Amino acid sequence: MTTHPDDELVFLPLGGSNEIGMNFNLYGFGPPHARKWIVVDLGVTFGDQTTPGVEVILPDPSFIEAHAKDILGIVLTHAHEDHIGAVPWLWERLKAPMYATPFTAFLLREKLREAGLLDEAHITEVPLSGTITLGPFEVTLITLTHSIPEPNGLAIRTPLGTVLHTGDWKIDPDPITGEVTDHEAITRLGDEGVLAMVCDSTNVFVDGEAGSEATVRVALAKLIGQLKGKVAAACFASNVARMDSIIRAAEANDRRVCLVGRSMIRMSAAARSVGLLANIKPFISDNEAGYFPADKVLFLCTGSQGEPRAALARVADGTHPHLNLGQGDSCVFSSRVIPGNEIPIRNLQNKLADRGVRLFTERDHPGLHVSGHPCRDELKQMYRWARPRIAVPTHGERRHLLEHVNLARDMQVGEALAPRNGDMVRLAPGRAEIIDEVPAGRLYVDGGMVTPENGEALRERRHAAFNGVLTIAVALDGKGRIASGPQVRALGLPGEEGYELGEAIDDLAREAERALKRLSGPDRDDDHAVEQALSRAVKKAAYRIWERRPVVETTVLRV
Repeated sequence: MTTHPDDELVFLPLGGSNEIGMNFNLYGFGPPHARKWIVVDLGVTFGDQTTPGVEVILPDPSFIEAHAKDILGIVLTHAHEDHIGAVPWLWERLKAPMYATPFTAFLLREKLREAGLLDEAHITEVPLSGTITLGPFEVTLITLTHSIPEPNGLAIRTPLGTVLHTGDWKIDPDPITGEVTDHEAITRLGDEGVLAMVCDSTNVFVDGEAGSEATVRVALAKLIGQLKGKVAAACFASNVARMDSIIRAAEANDRRVCLVGRSMIRMSAAARSVGLLANIKPFISDNEAGYFPADKVLFLCTGSQGEPRAALARVADGTHPHLNLGQGDSCVFSSRVIPGNEIPIRNLQNKLADRGVRLFTERDHPGLHVSGHPCRDELKQMYRWARPRIAVPTHGERRHLLEHVNLARDMQVGEALAPRNGDMVRLAPGRAEIIDEVPAGRLYVDGGMVTPENGEALRERRHAAFNGVLTIAVALDGKGRIASGPQVRALGLPGEEGYELGEAIDDLAREAERALKRLSGPDRDDDHAVEQALSRAVKKAAYRIWERRPVVETTVLRV
């Protein structure tokens, strides 16, 4: 390919750097005024207590949306939500062709079908170890191991050098599903010369290795064999290897498996579409499970992270239509606690324990889970295989990225830098450096609509959640005199229903009436002036009573 003297190779993270999740990475090639781009992954993260009502959070694609005509393709490394979950929400803003391996493509089509985009969005299935050419980018898939089928690193070859983008990975000598890490391909790439490695940082503070899925299978079979009564097991639905281990552990102990939760059913279908979950007995339905003796069935459930609408949460609340757990039953959590989910998981486990369910977690039974991300020894091995000139850590919070920079320097990598979302890194020519900063933020899926990160609705919701809400209604006659009210109602403000709260509301009503009487005749004829006067008076009184600044809504009626 003919190159231009002004050509540059740049890396631009718009999600996934300085955070774990919401991966959204761009590679650009060409002169600054005429770059062509490929997108690597387009994922989501999830809401928490700071985003009431918001469950899904997306990266803001505004920068690359403005250059959508120059996007050559969207390459998806694997099927985890933090790598593909934003596609149905944001694809229409980018409208670029997508490339994925068969398992990822299966799940992506399901998402696009639900979004009504299946006929419009084009997905090209790429075989494992396959190569695609997108303008100046030649992208070869490299088989890795992770906690989902078909995880891929990307060897991105350009006229200015080769980048190894690892995606999510670990080194597992016995991964249960899929092939082992193709270290020979990575070593050959290192022999050719790797300009830069953009690499997973999740477990950079953890010594040793993540461990093998095969050891989890053994531990699960041993534990389930010791349990009586009903057994529920919870894991990430996307961890097909773990699903496989739990299913075979159940069958080894003469238990049939019932899948509980829509994502479990969807993931099992995706796995079977590529030949996984083979040679197991047919799953039994929710209804069929009720006819089996308690010690002859295992329920494989969604909800290991305490998700409020997942199957296990409904079981804990006693609202699941088919599954009831109680005294003498057990629940096995074969997953880790994702940071930020500690409170909902603890609440879920407390509810189950209160029902008499015995709990087994990785904390008290360490063999029940292994991570899908590389620990320090695995990171060092990857650097020995790839031998990059530049290290660019990603997929981590700030502390992870900076520690990864230190590790790379310890491995004698010549250049290492840790960009934040929005930092444009020039990888070539010359030394790697941050050359620009572009807009990078978040969008919230709120009530099924995509809204700005700091939109008015969420600000008001946060304010109301902390401070409460007061409503004031007053009716005025034709001369601006009070015909009825002011009537005050309080939501979310302290005080027992009855005398204490009633006294406070009466106090607020009196303040509102005084404020209205202080208005001049012309102002009383102005609804806006009346609303402002009542709101100011009631807010001031509310702070005096509760030391809160509630949301105040005022209604003026004319009779």
